[in-house]
Amino acid sequence: MDNKIQAHHLHQLPRPGVLQKKHGMPSTSFKTLLNAEIQDKLELKISKHAEKRLQDRGILINDRQWSEISVKMQEAKAKGVNDSLVVLKDAALVVSAKNNTVITALDRDEAKTQIFTNINGTILID
Repeated sequence: MDNKIQAHHLHQLPRPGVLQKKHGMPSTSFKTLLNAEIQDKLELKISKHAEKRLQDRGILINDRQWSEISVKMQEAKAKGVNDSLVVLKDAALVVSAKNNTVITALDRDEAKTQIFTNINGTILID
């Protein structure tokens, strides 16, 4: 066994409540990071396929409606819904609650003649 005393460098610990910058990167509080992560999880994404369908069919959904859809999708997800049909006044959307992503979009006239499969929840929004 080695009985020699080893020399160690002491490192100063940061003071509680003081954020440190490492390697020239700006510091960010845990609260800010957590809020950003939560917001990212709540934000409804639109697949390229759905975006093209919205444009091709001239479907316009305003910010208030997107916000309401996002809130309702979070409620549906909490109730165990994986894929949902969201029916609006002028459109129908298939949305993955699991991925928080709009998969496809149809106008209401087109939606009347469709059969929707693999859907385990429906949300009606006026």
